[in-house]
Amino acid sequence: MIATIADWLGAGCLVAGAVLALAAGIGVLRFPDALSRMHAATKPQVLGVLLLLLGIALRLRSPADLGMILLVAVFQLATAPVAAQMIGRAAYRSGRLDRSLLDADELAARGPDGGPAGPA
Repeated sequence: MIATIADWLGAGCLVAGAVLALAAGIGVLRFPDALSRMHAATKPQVLGVLLLLLGIALRLRSPADLGMILLVAVFQLATAPVAAQMIGRAAYRSGRLDRSLLDADELAARGPDGGPAGPA
């Protein structure tokens, strides 16, 4: 009984994760600027991968598999925000974004190398 419920929940998580990963892929292709693409590449994609991993964990249920799934989830959560920050920084420094779309631009007073603008 409980195994059947876990299997159905796992199937639901797999479908939801696949839909979110598909939405992330479509967003990367369709969004116009680097910051919007960065958002699409990180937010729904990470949640989609975590839902896929949860679905797999609910289906497999062995301790060795659960340990590996947990490691994949931790690495996904650790690397996606860092990658998004680096993509955003590279887009900002290379000028590949529309600054009029920014609500606040804290880096405008800094020079191109990230330090203070002008002579010190």
